[in-house]
Amino acid sequence: MEASAEKRDMSIYEDKYLTFFLGEEEYSIEILKVREIIGVMTITTVPQTPDYMKGVINLRGKVIPIIDLRLKFSMAEAERTQETCIIVVEVNNTLIGIIVDSVSEVLDIKGTEIEDAPSFGHGIDTNFIKGLGKTKGKIIILLDIAKVLTSEELDMVEQVAVE
Repeated sequence: MEASAEKRDMSIYEDKYLTFFLGEEEYSIEILKVREIIGVMTITTVPQTPDYMKGVINLRGKVIPIIDLRLKFSMAEAERTQETCIIVVEVNNTLIGIIVDSVSEVLDIKGTEIEDAPSFGHGIDTNFIKGLGKTKGKIIILLDIAKVLTSEELDMVEQVAVE
């Protein structure tokens, strides 16, 4: 009985997305993947990791790998502001922090408001784009946070989280 009540309770979040900005572009991730949003804190760098892998933080005794989503998406690194924050998400039972320019809001985006990700031709990977949400007169890129990193990159992040 409890499991079905919990499943029903979770279903109210199914169409909810946390929106955030990288530059002028608005992105979103499923709210069910988000564990918390925190301010930027001291990040300990980890040697021999890619540029987008900024390092790790200690969050209440847990080591959380931090990824700069701007760098992962081949954007220029931005100066940190008061609005810059870290969204802690869960991917494959591993907590990962992603640095974003600012968090906007939680939106209801129904399946009927989502279009498939566009194809940009051969050699351009858009596998991490779940779709394009059309809401409030704008288009928001819906990310599949589990696919933003390749399986090799996820392995590296999980390794860093364990150490």
